[in-house]
Amino acid sequence: MKDFPALAERMLAQARAAGAEDAEVHLSESTRFSTRVRQGTVETVTEATTRAVSLRVFLDQRVARAGASDLRPDTLEGLVRRAVERARLANQDPCAGLPDEFPAPPPAESLNLYDPALETLPADEKIALARDTEAIGLKLDPRVKNSGGAGFSTSRGRVWLVNTRGFAGTYRSSSCSLGLYLLGQEPGKAAQVSDYWYSAARQRAKLETPEQVARRTVERVCRHFGARKVQTQEAPVVFEPLLAAELLADVFAAVTGEAIYLRRSFLVDTLGERIAAAGITLLDDGLRPGGLGTRPFDREGVAAQRTLVIENGVLKNYLCGSYSARKLGRRSTGNGTGDGEAPTNFYLAAGPHAPEAIVASVERGLYVTRLIGQGVNLVTGDYSRGAFGLWIENGQLSYPVHEVTISGNLRRMLEGMEMVGSDLDFRDAFAAPTVKISAVTIAGT
Repeated sequence: MKDFPALAERMLAQARAAGAEDAEVHLSESTRFSTRVRQGTVETVTEATTRAVSLRVFLDQRVARAGASDLRPDTLEGLVRRAVERARLANQDPCAGLPDEFPAPPPAESLNLYDPALETLPADEKIALARDTEAIGLKLDPRVKNSGGAGFSTSRGRVWLVNTRGFAGTYRSSSCSLGLYLLGQEPGKAAQVSDYWYSAARQRAKLETPEQVARRTVERVCRHFGARKVQTQEAPVVFEPLLAAELLADVFAAVTGEAIYLRRSFLVDTLGERIAAAGITLLDDGLRPGGLGTRPFDREGVAAQRTLVIENGVLKNYLCGSYSARKLGRRSTGNGTGDGEAPTNFYLAAGPHAPEAIVASVERGLYVTRLIGQGVNLVTGDYSRGAFGLWIENGQLSYPVHEVTISGNLRRMLEGMEMVGSDLDFRDAFAAPTVKISAVTIAGT
């Protein structure tokens, strides 16, 4: 690691000597640990440290990329030379190039991205966390007798980014996660039901305990017992936070600069328009301390920022890297990956409603607890997913529902967000509170 800065500068010099007008070197080192336990038996334990380099070179509005995990000097020298040769053969693109400006990023230390405690956490304690979580889960309810496994993982590493425009940045980050998947069976029934829960955080101390993860998993499994079918109808749908976050992942894909300039989004040419219900505010916040998507700068060296995507229902911004920003005549939002965009902490701002009040507002409808399959057309916004959930009758969660499909259109679903909960739940790069959508087609019997 101590040689990485010198290695990066050497590669930039070699790229310039080979004829590149600009170049960028991204170096990374990461150590990952993961274990999986099932029925008390350790099935897998993996620990590995990887080092990698990625290079972009620019020449006469042409670009080429290369990467390697072999960091020996002769290997890297050949990689640089071949990258510049490929750039000469590429098509010209006036939008190709490094970012136009590099505002100073926030100090990495202020973002709470790294937990040194994960460096010294012994492997046997990591395995014990997974084993204890599963053991607790299998004792809480006699109907929950089988396990799909419990897992614990850690990741810690460092990245360096250097380019010929004078940018040089580095930061450390870490994360850990604990999860459990359980199966249950009602007495006298052959079919099993299943569900999962997990906790993820930058710091070990912020992770949920084995008992918390186990209890939440068992609760989620047991709520599926006694499932019924419902008739096809149009009705309100309530997404719990974990599932509302999945919905946001589809919205993110529709607001990326790449999707917009390629005209592969139902939100093309809608900046400044009301595309969601009043009160809906959606953000991408790369500065949230301790966030799993937080970073001081993006993959291109653009400083992290907080971007309002939707404000009070109005689309305010697309999320751009430097390339899509040039294509669209906009500025980078710090979401660049070098060949597209990635989220930081992409979330729906919390609303004023308790989740219980949201459920109580529904006379008849579906509380969605799991989504399966893929059925989203980003060009049209058409949405269709298999679903599990709990049927709401007269404001009460009444019985579980299986084998239904929910379908609609993402824009109309955004416009139909009638109530937003106060229970915003950050456990991934996408986060949301409980959300009620006024009308969605529920396909049953």
